[in-house]
Amino acid sequence: MARRPLPRILSKDSAQIARTQIARSRELARTAADSATDVLHPLITISRGLRRLASAGRRRFAETPKDKRGPLLFLAASVVLFVALVPYGPLLAAITLMAAAAWQGRDRTPSAPDGPDETQSERLQSLYEALVPYFSTAEDPAPLYAHGGEWEKAFDTHEFDDGGRLGHLVIRYPAYFPDGEPVARARIEQLLSAKAGRGREYHFEWDEAGNRLTVTVLAPLPTDIAAQRFVTAPGETVLGFTDPSEVQRTLPLSYGEEQRDVPPVVWRTGIRSTEPHLLAMGHPGSGTSTLLRSIALQALQYGDVLIVDGGGTGEYACLIGRDGVLAVECAPAGALASLEWAAQETERRLIAINRARQAGDPPPEDTRRPLWILLDRPTVFTHLTAADGRKDPQALLQMPLRHGRAANVTVVVTEQFDSADALSEGVRQHTRARVVLGPAAPAQVQAVLGVPAHTTSPAQVPPGRGYARLGSGPVHRLQVPSTPDPYDDATTDADRQAVLELLPPRTTPVEAEALATGAVAAESS
Repeated sequence: MARRPLPRILSKDSAQIARTQIARSRELARTAADSATDVLHPLITISRGLRRLASAGRRRFAETPKDKRGPLLFLAASVVLFVALVPYGPLLAAITLMAAAAWQGRDRTPSAPDGPDETQSERLQSLYEALVPYFSTAEDPAPLYAHGGEWEKAFDTHEFDDGGRLGHLVIRYPAYFPDGEPVARARIEQLLSAKAGRGREYHFEWDEAGNRLTVTVLAPLPTDIAAQRFVTAPGETVLGFTDPSEVQRTLPLSYGEEQRDVPPVVWRTGIRSTEPHLLAMGHPGSGTSTLLRSIALQALQYGDVLIVDGGGTGEYACLIGRDGVLAVECAPAGALASLEWAAQETERRLIAINRARQAGDPPPEDTRRPLWILLDRPTVFTHLTAADGRKDPQALLQMPLRHGRAANVTVVVTEQFDSADALSEGVRQHTRARVVLGPAAPAQVQAVLGVPAHTTSPAQVPPGRGYARLGSGPVHRLQVPSTPDPYDDATTDADRQAVLELLPPRTTPVEAEALATGAVAAESS
């Protein structure tokens, strides 16, 4: 029986010939497909147009009320009958339908430009030339930045807004640039904010490992958020609102009849808080009093509030005699008496909690209720008491500041920049939550927060606009909710009503509160 011959193994030449034939077959198939697409393109366009016209007709018929569909069908049938009876009517109708289908079936996708236009290229080249003195050195053999160089090598990504200004830019810089020095960073950030367009807020993100600087234009924070009940847990206080990319939480807020989700800056207080006390700095009219009123209204939901107003402007008169408001002091004698009581109350709470723990019992109920000590411009009392030879009220804050977290006591201090030197060392040391409001200089922001802000301030700073930093966390842009004095004539009716609705009921008449405050002040003096 004869054996069948074994198949011959392909040689290198035969394998190369087979691969060439396969590549030619693929190329022929691709060419045939492209040719068929070109030939059938009019038919494809008309078919797409007919489909769109049919969809539009069905949608129009579905949107028509049921009582008007009968007359609409009668009108369509009349038109069809008229076209059928007119000489050459069906032919003209078919031509018109094909033309309409061709127009509706055209490709409506606009072709994206390959690159920036002439004006945008000039802007990028100008920005590139401005960065040359900062990102170049004579010893560099292959400089990335050089006069007359190409900006395409230095800018990885660039985007422009509708107004023709830069909206996003990723800049490459040489590895020898000292990006770890704040002074060098500040020079570049100031240059970019000026060249990219003044009057806007920019966020600068430095990537030291990859030698990249990302510049992003920030949207303005909303300034029309009125005071309202925020959806928070006990021990959480909303300082304001920030950018969506900075926090992973949003709060549902009401804008009149609308509802929006806005990212908040939440400050957590209480026994487990790492930043139990807060210091807010600003210039006159920056919104520090607004922040203090907002904190007071939120604190009154779960605790008691003691207010010491060193400004003496009466901006907290709406809180006098309210349920949970222990006192609103504007005189030095009353401030000293109230702060002495706060120090003794903190000590009493510590002793009661310690005794309960030694006995194996839970803390007493009166020590669980939070106590808030709010001080607006306490350095004014420092000067007045020093002139009278009395004790500095800030010295009485040592006990609440040092042991307030264990006793469920929170201290909030607001002060102006021109009196920052008069703040005591205890206030500076124990207030790890910091807020800066108003048009503050970068050096002032860094002095209060401990680190510089990575964003520029707007040209016109609205009240309550600034920065916040909780402990060693990042710096957030901040917009305090509008919480004006409801007794101020300049307050709008909407804002006044919003604040009045949040105030607790009045349990003590204002006259009795004033008499009691005067009696305490007289006894202290």
